Amino acid sequence: VIGKGMTPPERILFPPEKICMDWRQKRRPGAGLYNLGSTCYLNVILQCLTYTPPLANYLLSRQHSRFCHQQGFCMMCIMEDHVRKVLYSSAAAIRPRAVIRDLKCKQLQVLRQVCFPSLRRELLTSFSVIGQFKPDIPGDAYEFLRCTVSAMQRACLNGNSDSDYHESTIIHQIFGGILRSRVACLSCQTVSDFYKPFLDVLLKIKPASSLSTALADFVTPKLMDGKKGFKCSKCKKKVAASKTVTIHHAPRVLTVCLGRAEDNSSKKICQVVEYPEYLDLRPYTSDPAGETLFYSLYAVVVHSGHTCLGGHFYCFTKASDEQWYKMNDVSVDSCGIHTVLGQEAYLLFYAR
Repeated sequence: VIGKGMTPPERILFPPEKICMDWRQKRRPGAGLYNLGSTCYLNVILQCLTYTPPLANYLLSRQHSRFCHQQGFCMMCIMEDHVRKVLYSSAAAIRPRAVIRDLKCKQLQVLRQVCFPSLRRELLTSFSVIGQFKPDIPGDAYEFLRCTVSAMQRACLNGNSDSDYHESTIIHQIFGGILRSRVACLSCQTVSDFYKPFLDVLLKIKPASSLSTALADFVTPKLMDGKKGFKCSKCKKKVAASKTVTIHHAPRVLTVCLGRAEDNSSKKICQVVEYPEYLDLRPYTSDPAGETLFYSLYAVVVHSGHTCLGGHFYCFTKASDEQWYKMNDVSVDSCGIHTVLGQEAYLLFYAR
């Protein structure tokens, strides 16, 4: 669905009608993952991506690798092999050595080009980008997620820099949406709209008590003073303005990070932020009066620890058997939804 004021991409790399949001095959939960030396942040992201139904369906079909012509490092091929090993393994746990080997040897060069600017003030830890990835150094799950999804997006583009392609890959059609920034000049009331694609949403949680409160704050108009400057096209100068960011095109899979780092410090915001099993995203969109946009929770990443510089990551995922499981490195244990909803969450994954 393309939001008002936007034109659809002229070229489509992956037909959206072929995206299947439900599991094509029902099976027991897959294997746990050995911690190979401070790799818990990597394990939780690999598990959450493995249990993302539309992504898993596509990777299990091997559609990418059958037509992949990339020389050397390809994140989609790496994930394809990993997901098959996890879901088809008869072992209780596997060692993600192939993933770590490829990341350590090849992602150094590739991900330096695709990683976002440093987000240390918002991230849980001060982990540097995966351009300096080492499996024995603690890292941040959110930063690893962003780098991994970006690397998969890059693999789908296969070196094509044409912007018309970017929003039509399988990755962007699963995780991607569009944000609209509406800026209103406070002098002449002229309104200007700007659009930006996103693959995840980072929310400030202080002092939010719930996900809905944090989302409401995200779309609340913010004042821009004249010094930081929005140059009004009508006034022909920098002016004070009001800026409102809304979700203009909702993604099929919504990934939310609840930023838990205190500003300019290693202190962690340890408050519980309530989040629902089912989320209506409609109130936070550019058309809040439209039909409901229901999402269902399918994965949660948790960080245990009192500071941003240490601790441990584990996650909860909903498998294809519709049951929830706590995945803590090698262990995969069944649990109930009430346990899932009672966590001090860091990352939330919702699917439409």
